[in-house]
Amino acid sequence: MNAVLRIAAWIFAIVLVALPVVAVVNGWIGGSRWPMRHLAVTGEFSQVSDAQIRAAVMPNVRNGFFAVDLDRVRTALAALPWVKHVEVRKRWPDRLEVSISEYKPLAHWGEERMLSEHGELFPAPKGVTANLPQFIGPDSRASELMAFYSQARPLFLGNGLAVRTVELSARGSWNLSLSDGTRVEVGRGDPQSKLQRFARLLPRIRHTDSRTLDRADLRYTNGFALTWRAADATAPTPLKQAGI
Repeated sequence: MNAVLRIAAWIFAIVLVALPVVAVVNGWIGGSRWPMRHLAVTGEFSQVSDAQIRAAVMPNVRNGFFAVDLDRVRTALAALPWVKHVEVRKRWPDRLEVSISEYKPLAHWGEERMLSEHGELFPAPKGVTANLPQFIGPDSRASELMAFYSQARPLFLGNGLAVRTVELSARGSWNLSLSDGTRVEVGRGDPQSKLQRFARLLPRIRHTDSRTLDRADLRYTNGFALTWRAADATAPTPLKQAGI
């Protein structure tokens, strides 16, 4: 019986020692004695606001320094739109340090995602209306669409045009649209050379014909075909490179 009493006494003593520690760590007591008073946020971000960060952090720091669950804070911040990476740490006695990096969008990807400048696909924040090009293609070939866009974009800037849509089909055929509404069917097989030839001749085409260009089909060996807007006229006009 004495042995049982001794074991019970030891258990009771351990509980008396451990309970305050557990209570502090879980925020049952001590929140007012060791409150979190300072939030320091660093990193390059512009889409995420200070108010959003505070709203994500505050519910997780109310029970004091020792009760802060860094994983929960990190998860709450990572769930914010645009957030790519989060680091969180505590500094005694009352400081929480947060470092945030954002996705930098390059293009819209389908209806519900965006593509970052580093080739990462991420959910498009609700209501985003960024003036960015639209990419359409297989997820696994995102880097190819980025490369094609980066090469195609400067070809048309001299004509005052922007590339609005880039599409790569499952069979590897390229298409794009320009800011004036012109659709360009590039096809397969050395698409950059085809685009360069078309972009080089585009100023002459626009100068010699006042009609509004609707479509350019570059899938020809030695030239391309043009279709003008329906309001202007007519059937596709094949243009050979040597004839311009």
